[in-house]
Amino acid sequence: MPVVSPASAPPDAPAGPRPPGGPAGADLLLRADPEMAEIILGEAHRQAEGLQLIAAENFTSPAVLAALGSPLANKYAEGYPGARHHGGCELVDAAERVAVRRASALFGAEHANVQPHSGSSAVLAAYAALLRPGDTVLAMGLPYGGHLTHGAQVNFSGRWFDFVGYGVDPVSGLIDYDRVHALARAHRPKALVCGSISYPRHIDYAAFRAIADDVGAYLIADAAHPIGLVAGGAAPNPVPYADLVCATTHKVLRGPRGGMILCAEQYAARVDRAVFPFTQGGAQMHTIAAKAVGFGEAATPAFTAYAHQVVANARALAAALAAEGVRITTGGTDTHLITADPSPLGVDARAARGRLATAGLVLDTCALPEATGAAGRGVRLGTAAVTTQGMTETEMARIATLFVAALRADGEDAYGVRAEVRELVGHFPPYGRVR
Repeated sequence: MPVVSPASAPPDAPAGPRPPGGPAGADLLLRADPEMAEIILGEAHRQAEGLQLIAAENFTSPAVLAALGSPLANKYAEGYPGARHHGGCELVDAAERVAVRRASALFGAEHANVQPHSGSSAVLAAYAALLRPGDTVLAMGLPYGGHLTHGAQVNFSGRWFDFVGYGVDPVSGLIDYDRVHALARAHRPKALVCGSISYPRHIDYAAFRAIADDVGAYLIADAAHPIGLVAGGAAPNPVPYADLVCATTHKVLRGPRGGMILCAEQYAARVDRAVFPFTQGGAQMHTIAAKAVGFGEAATPAFTAYAHQVVANARALAAALAAEGVRITTGGTDTHLITADPSPLGVDARAARGRLATAGLVLDTCALPEATGAAGRGVRLGTAAVTTQGMTETEMARIATLFVAALRADGEDAYGVRAEVRELVGHFPPYGRVR
């Protein structure tokens, strides 16, 4: 049955979204800065008229948006509740304490730091808490789905630490835990990082914990993608296994853009010092309040139903794409994301992304294991946003049909597909009608 989400609204809902929130805010911005108002309303139309299939994106609830646009945006609050470097922090202290309490309860963590500005900021702080420059770190290699913070030379991680990359089996696309163990024994890393931006299967955190223990390494879980599924009981929880868990608060979790770190009490002081004052200054209190709202929403039965529907939709979409001739890596998915190779349909990943965008299907390219992707690139799709809009398995079948039609479209044909996309999403407006 359809999942009614905080961000969904029936077709006859009042017009929205209007910057920065509600008719009064929209009219104020239109008068004060019509150029920017036009850009923001244009983005609202773009989101409402296409299929948003980027795995890292979602639609926040109106309540989260309201917190982001609240007067808390005005408050400087360096430090932590009860120990700020600025006066007048009594109420933002209360907001942060609520966010910490809710995050800790939601994921069963003894401690939560909700101040990181992003997932990358959270990973930077995690490394700062446990490592020193030059330490060896074992993480998923970028060609297999590792994140920039997992050792890219253009990133702080690759410049400050000695990263060794593990991959996946070139045939199955699955993590070879025996190979990871062998690499860990050969390189004796100070930390082992598990997590990926494009691995569609559940990660065996217990296996990673055993490997880390065998070589005396810290275990850091980068759970930016699955953490929302964890909140809804649709994915394994890394908190009982990892020393530190880094995550984002958007994606499937459906909060504001931001990061957090979860850990045991024994690491709390080190984590807090690594976030502030080592890697960040003043906390963004409006974002922290919005995180608290998102955590509260994620603790409800409605969110649990949502998280499971996200996975059901991803599995349905993967199966429908496979039936159309698209090669699905690992043969399917356990999560919200799908990685696929469109080359059997005669188009490479970059060309596919362009054709799909023209037709109103927005997604990313990603790295694929060498044996499964043409030139090592594929496409990455996610079902978090379309599920927030209320779509179910029936719509996933239609999305697969539109996906293939867009890849085969030539010239004006793509605009015919785009009209079908608009017709479909018109039944599932993320925030009601956009004026």
